[in-house]
Amino acid sequence: MIIPIRCQSCGKPIGHLWEEYKERLAKGEDRKKIFDELGLERYCCRAIFLGHVDLFDTIARFKKS
Repeated sequence: MIIPIRCQSCGKPIGHLWEEYKERLAKGEDRKKIFDELGLERYCCRAIFLGHVDLFDTIARFKKS
């Protein structure tokens, strides 16, 4: 639902990079270039970004009863 603050494998802080990644991806930049420039060198950190599905907006529509 929400991107993890730290990588689950290596513990590197990655949560603060998510918004910039989404913006640059929407502009049409290459994923590899974005990862390299953001400093995501390990495959574990890249896998979290590649496999993440952002459901926050979908879930926010429903009220808690």
